[in-house]
Amino acid sequence: MTHADPATFVRANTAVAPPSLLPELRLHLATEVTPLWEATEATLARNNLPPPYWAFAWPGGQAVARHILDNPETVRGKRVLDFAAGTGLVGIACALAGAAYVRAAEIDAFALAAMELNAGLNGVALEGVSDDLVGRDLPDIDVVLAGDVCYERPMAERVTAWLRRIAAAGTLVVLGDPGRAYVPSTGLELLGRYAVPTSLELEDRTLRETNVWRLLPG
Repeated sequence: MTHADPATFVRANTAVAPPSLLPELRLHLATEVTPLWEATEATLARNNLPPPYWAFAWPGGQAVARHILDNPETVRGKRVLDFAAGTGLVGIACALAGAAYVRAAEIDAFALAAMELNAGLNGVALEGVSDDLVGRDLPDIDVVLAGDVCYERPMAERVTAWLRRIAAAGTLVVLGDPGRAYVPSTGLELLGRYAVPTSLELEDRTLRETNVWRLLPG
């Protein structure tokens, strides 16, 4: 596994495949036939590569994307932010559902490259940004969507506090969560529930019940 420029690396180490819950999409993903699937932490570290979170369609993001495609009025004609976008699948779903503008935020250069390639595969446009947006106001955004951001306590607490402030300013905030340990226990409105097929390589079961929540102001 060689460390080339991000776009070349993504193409060389993934396969184009549909996420389990989103057969209408195509993404560059780590699968059983790609180098990234077998890569160990030691291999990645030796090549100075960050963990390839962007190469997997996590259940929280899949559930949010499914909800958007099934309920396009949520984002149609609106300006949206796909936060901690990973593959970009949520932003891509928003674009397909008729969002006026899609911004996808990720701090990983490989994720940004994957998002651009994935958007092209699905015939949509999104603006990838590498800034850390947590703590910032978002006056030009109508809807913020985030999948699987509550798996580590420090991040979950920091992000949730920020998103509640964003919600208090009138922005719709949508979270997808498959029962991670640090999802908020209060201040949530259920929008939908999805059974997302998963791999035992990534999760502790082959099907994760995943909720899509509206995060209420704090």
